[in-house]
Amino acid sequence: MTKEPQLHWKLSAFDSLNVHELYDFLQLRSEVFGLEQNCLFQDVDGYDQIAHHLMGYVGPQLVAYARCFAAHGKYAEASIGRVVTRPSARGTGLGHLLIEQAKLSVSTLWGPQPVRIGAQARLEKFYTDHGFVNDNKPYMEDGIPHLEMVWTP
Repeated sequence: MTKEPQLHWKLSAFDSLNVHELYDFLQLRSEVFGLEQNCLFQDVDGYDQIAHHLMGYVGPQLVAYARCFAAHGKYAEASIGRVVTRPSARGTGLGHLLIEQAKLSVSTLWGPQPVRIGAQARLEKFYTDHGFVNDNKPYMEDGIPHLEMVWTP
C-alpha cells in the first residue's frame, strides 16, 4: 500500500526564499494569471520583497500559493494576494485550505486583525464563504472586474 503525499505549508519572507521556491511560485503565477487567464500584467510588481510567501507543496510540487502582507504593505489593513492553486489540483478543496492557511499566517505573523483582499469579482462567493465581506469598492484591474473584500476575525 502506497501512502499519498501530504500537503505541507511553508511561509517565508522574501529574503529567506531559495531560488527553487522563487522559481516555483513565479512559474505557477505565470501559468495561471498569464497563460490560463490570458492576462497581460506586471506580475513582478515590486511587492514580493515586502511579502511573506505562503507555499503549499505536495511532495516536491508547489500546488498552492499566496502572498501575505502586514498592515500598510498593500492596504491599510493586512492583506492577502496572488492567491493561486495549480490547475491540476482544483476541485480538491485546496483553494479553501489555502485561504484558511493564509488567514492563519497573517494572524500568526502580525496578530489577529482585519485582512483586505482585492478579489476577482467572479470569486466573490468563494471569499464570502470564508468570511470576507464585499467592501463595495469595485474596480477593474488588468481588464478583470475586481472588488475589495475584508475579513474580520
